[in-house]
Amino acid sequence: MTSFLDPLIAFVSAHPWLAYLTLFLAALLEAIPVVGALVPGSTIILALSALVPGGELTLWGVLAAAVAGAVLGDGSAFWTGHRSQREILNAWPMSQYPAVMAQSEAFFQRWGTLAVLFARFVPPIRAFVPVTAGALGMPPARFYGVNIAAVVAWALAHVLPGVFAVSALHHYAGLPHHQHVGKHIWILGVVAVAIVALGIWTLRRRQARGLRPGAGPT
Repeated sequence: MTSFLDPLIAFVSAHPWLAYLTLFLAALLEAIPVVGALVPGSTIILALSALVPGGELTLWGVLAAAVAGAVLGDGSAFWTGHRSQREILNAWPMSQYPAVMAQSEAFFQRWGTLAVLFARFVPPIRAFVPVTAGALGMPPARFYGVNIAAVVAWALAHVLPGVFAVSALHHYAGLPHHQHVGKHIWILGVVAVAIVALGIWTLRRRQARGLRPGAGPT
């Protein structure tokens, strides 16, 4: 993987617009069923985020490209499932991965709406849950309400570590870096913690409802 990433980083660092396009495509392809299980999108995003402290790329541009690609990819998979219903779950190429499809459906059946949030952080079912959600009849408004929040949290979780690490390296090595990046990182870190806290609160609330007599699934 390192032999693949090193020339990629060297090339896109000299062509910023290609870097943003690469980030967009990495997030998009990773969200497509079957393809997402093969494309190392998360690794590419983490690696390219290391170019932010040096000023080759902007933090907001990296986040925007990753979020846009993931939302488009998840949304396309969801609408494919929404139109085809359960037939899509047994069609090619999903039929070539019966174990993953069964795992994805079981994950969705167990967690319901929250599966869209949690699956973003669980490869390889991340690429299969959106199409499963559409096929099993999740309302579009509910899907997008959870999916967009999940994608933002996922993007922050993949971009910020690379930016933090390289910023610290630049600082201690005395290398040039953009000072304003630090303030933005802390703001985004707070946003990420808020999203995670909201997800945990929602999960606990759902579990508490499930323990009450007569409580139905959410």
